[in-house]
Amino acid sequence: MKNTPRHILPIIVIAQFFCTSLWFAGNAIMPELAIKLSLGLTDTGYITSAVQFGFIMGTLVYAILTIADRFNPANVFLISAFFGAGFNSLMVLDVSFYQILTFRFFTGFFLAGIYPVGMKIAADYYEKGLGKALSFLVGALVLGTALPHLISSYDTSFDWKVVIVSTSCLAIGGGLLIKLFVSEGPYRKKGQKPKFGQMKQAFQNRPFRAAAFGYFGHMWELYAFWAFVPLVIQNNGHPRLYSGEVISLQSFLIIAVGALACFIGGYISEKLGTQKTARTFLFLSGLCCLLSPFAFEIDRPYFLAFMVFWGMVVIADSPLFSSLVAIRATPELKGTAMTIVNCIGFAITIVSIQLVSYFAITFDERIILLPLALGPALGLLALRKSTVGSS
Repeated sequence: MKNTPRHILPIIVIAQFFCTSLWFAGNAIMPELAIKLSLGLTDTGYITSAVQFGFIMGTLVYAILTIADRFNPANVFLISAFFGAGFNSLMVLDVSFYQILTFRFFTGFFLAGIYPVGMKIAADYYEKGLGKALSFLVGALVLGTALPHLISSYDTSFDWKVVIVSTSCLAIGGGLLIKLFVSEGPYRKKGQKPKFGQMKQAFQNRPFRAAAFGYFGHMWELYAFWAFVPLVIQNNGHPRLYSGEVISLQSFLIIAVGALACFIGGYISEKLGTQKTARTFLFLSGLCCLLSPFAFEIDRPYFLAFMVFWGMVVIADSPLFSSLVAIRATPELKGTAMTIVNCIGFAITIVSIQLVSYFAITFDERIILLPLALGPALGLLALRKSTVGSS
C-alpha cells in the first residue's frame, strides 16, 4: 500500500462517482416520464429492474469471458463508460416506454464494466487496507446514485433531459480519468482464458461463500430501498404538501448520506475487523426494515431522521463484504469472482424490487418495505454458520 501513488484512490473514486451517476438517472426523471408517457406506479419498478437486469447480464458476460482479468482493466473501464453513456443519452430522443427500458438495460449492461471493474482496479493496488479503499469506492457509487435526484430537485422548469445529458457527460469524463491517470496495479495477476469450472470452484471455498452470501443478503435490501425512497417519502404524512423538488432533495440526502457511512465504516473496520463491522451494519439495517411500518406513524422530522439513519446503515456494509470477497478469491480470478458475486447480488435485487412493487399496489403503504428484512436475516445466518474470521 505504501508504494501506491497518492493520486490513485482519489482518481478511482471520482471516476466511479461520475460513471455510476448513470444508474438511477431513469428514476430521477420518473415524474417527467410519467407525464410524457402516461406511466403508472409499477413502471418505476420496471425502469429500475431494467437497469438491474442489464447489469446482471453484463456481469455474467464479463465474468464468463473473464474480461476484467484478461484485459487491461483501465481499457475495460473506459470502453464500458463510453457505451454506458451512449445508451443513457438515447433517452433524450422521442422514444417509447419500451425503448426506454431497452436503453436502461444496455446502460446497466455496461455498468458491469464500471462498478466491479473499479473495485478490481482498487484491489490491484491495495493488498492491505482494501476494506477502507473499497469504502471510498462504494461511497462514490452512493453519491453517483443519489446525484440524479439532486439535479432533478432544482427547478421544475429544468428540462428533464438535462439530467440525462449531465450524467452521460460525467460518465465519459470518468472513463477518461481512469484511462489517463491509472495504470495496472502492482498486485494485478493476469488471468487465463475462460474456464467455466473455476467460478464453481470459487464457491466451494467456505469462507468465500460465506462472505458472498452475506453480500447477497445485503443486496436484497439495498436497491429496493433506494428505488422506493421517493415513494416512501411521498406516502409519509400529507404527500400533497410536498413538492416534487422537496421529495427529490430529501431522497438525495437519504441516499447520499450513505457515502459518509461507507467512509466511517471503513475506518471502524480497521479497529473491529471487517466481518464484525459488516455484520453489525447488516443487523442494524435489518432492524430498520422491521421498524419501517412504525416509522410511517411518526412526525415528519423524526421520520426523516429514521430514513437518514437507514440510508447510512443500509450501504455501510457493502464495501466490507466486497473486501471479504476480494480477499478470499483466488488472485488470478479476483476480478471474475467479484464480478460474478455482483451478478448474483444484482439478480437478487430484481426479485426484491418487484416484490416491493407488488406490496406497494396491493397492501397497506406502511408495510411495503417490511419484506426487505428477509435479506439481512439470511445474510446474518450465513455469516454465523461460517468459519470466516473477523478480519
